[in-house]
Amino acid sequence: MSTQIQTDHFTKALYVLLDETFDSVQGYFLDKGTSMFETLATISAEEASVPVGGKCATLAAQVKHVAFYLDVVDKTVRDPSYPRVDWGEIWRTVSSVTPDEWDAIRAELRANYNRILSLIKDTPAWEEAQIGGAIAVIAHTAYHLGEIRQALCSVKQ
Repeated sequence: MSTQIQTDHFTKALYVLLDETFDSVQGYFLDKGTSMFETLATISAEEASVPVGGKCATLAAQVKHVAFYLDVVDKTVRDPSYPRVDWGEIWRTVSSVTPDEWDAIRAELRANYNRILSLIKDTPAWEEAQIGGAIAVIAHTAYHLGEIRQALCSVKQ
């Protein structure tokens, strides 16, 4: 009996957890109606322009950062020679947004998430580093989703 995880079992579990994180809560770790896209659908551009804390980035920057993270993950997996990126740029440059800019950030997040789903589909076998990276996508996004949801408590009061 093999002690290795079967690729199809890991991939199916990964899809379920990503779906919970981004689209449709199934009760693994989020409350109903609190996935990333469900949450973002309730946020106006004005609310997205509010800093998360006194000296912290805006909600828009949080979302743009997640979109950027997914983009970098996709590109570096597909091309290991992909150049280093400036992780701080978004935090320095994204602040208040117009409704059109807010829609564009959410659309970019959706497009980059869809590219991650394609990347998973294109992965025939899961090595240790790839498994770690896949779990990191969920953990990283869940962290920022928590930041966004926590900030909404003060923004929507």
